[in-house]
Amino acid sequence: MSVPSDELVQTLAQHNQQHVLKWWEELNPQQQLQLTSQLEAIDLPRLMRVWKAAQSEQSTTHNDAELCRADRAAAPTTVVRQPVTEQDIAKRQAAGATGEQLLADGKVAVITVAGGQGSRLGFDEPKGMFPIGPASNRTLFQIFAEQIQARQQRHGGTIPWLIMTSQATHEDTVQFFQQQQYFGLNADHVHFFQQGSMPAVDADTGRLLMQDKASLCLSPDGHGGLVAALQSSGLLNRMAAAGIELLFYHQVDNPTVILCDPVLLGLHHQHDSELSTNVVQKTSPTERMGALAEIDGHLEIIEYSELTEDQASRTDDSGQFVFWAGNTAIHVFSRTFFEHLASEGGRLKLHLANKKVPHIDDCGNLIDPTEPNASKFERFIFDALPLARNALIVEGNRALEFNPVKNAEGDDSPATARAALNRIGRNWLEAAGHSVSETATVEISPLVALDLSELSDKLARGAASLDDLVHNVHDSKARQQ
Repeated sequence: MSVPSDELVQTLAQHNQQHVLKWWEELNPQQQLQLTSQLEAIDLPRLMRVWKAAQSEQSTTHNDAELCRADRAAAPTTVVRQPVTEQDIAKRQAAGATGEQLLADGKVAVITVAGGQGSRLGFDEPKGMFPIGPASNRTLFQIFAEQIQARQQRHGGTIPWLIMTSQATHEDTVQFFQQQQYFGLNADHVHFFQQGSMPAVDADTGRLLMQDKASLCLSPDGHGGLVAALQSSGLLNRMAAAGIELLFYHQVDNPTVILCDPVLLGLHHQHDSELSTNVVQKTSPTERMGALAEIDGHLEIIEYSELTEDQASRTDDSGQFVFWAGNTAIHVFSRTFFEHLASEGGRLKLHLANKKVPHIDDCGNLIDPTEPNASKFERFIFDALPLARNALIVEGNRALEFNPVKNAEGDDSPATARAALNRIGRNWLEAAGHSVSETATVEISPLVALDLSELSDKLARGAASLDDLVHNVHDSKARQQ
């Protein structure tokens, strides 16, 4: 029977966490190794500093720092807005040409954050496996795979696909891709890597919570754990060796994201930016959506939960809402920027969230709380914004680019996402000169056309069939059953 190292015992004692070793002698060698590995992976002094700081800020809903931060915020100034004039359009076209060349030269990779499950949708599998095609029932993963394949066919360069999973989704995701034969992509260019985990602590005492006698209560460390995960997986080095310069980042729940958007890539390159982000106009000041703002000369995200209603509705001298620029979680990162962050341990700011976390008590009995009892730690990728040189904001087209699947019903639901895919396809066909019945369902695969121009050309040449793109309502329902 082994014993825990003196260094580990001392660290635990310094922070009053000795209870995690209470059942050590009952554990077999494999269980001891598991617990030791979990404990040694924790930066316990840092976690305790963050937890203690949060404790001192819980006297009010909005602590003084948050109020001061929100009141200091101004609408972002470095924004490439949606084109209005012919000059604006010409600039976007020039940026698009630059982005297309970067793709042709094989300088771009895609990062898909896919650590979440579809539990909020009533779907007990990784969210990327959720069927969303309005006629075909294609999954989110398939839609993204087809975009990547179509981009490679159009531009000629290889686009590596980096998919960040979690402990909960990794095995199922890898198996799904294998079963689907990687949707026609080269398996050597699809890379899966897991985000890290962070322990939960008792909200009142800061004690590490135990899932059982041999393991801590762990949860994913948030999308901000991406930097450390890329580094530890070796993928940052692999991308450097492959000549990748830019990483196009998106989250798995948005089926209408324009993957490797040449305009966004080109603007990022032209502005010598380290981090460029797509934003959209919020539907209302109080929409539950984070917003980009300038605070003390740096770009940051203000979460909707940080703002009072009056703060959210604040306008500037021009009458524009300060918090108009909604975060879509669509970004372009320079690889060298990630390398810089990784060299500093990839340590973006730690945030705390109060959650219900089942755990065992000091007698080994399972406790299933009915109210939030624990603090979970996580990192957010947007905390890299104020650290980036020449961070750039680009306004996207909300109707075309941002239709996420977050809720089972209502806004941002499967129904609204399918309607968006249908609407986009219908608009393209009508713009190409083809009328579409109001009762028809339209779905256009990226392998048919990435944009209106390509669709118009293929229809004109007979390279695409209108009958394959338009489905009557009965056929559409049959496909979805």
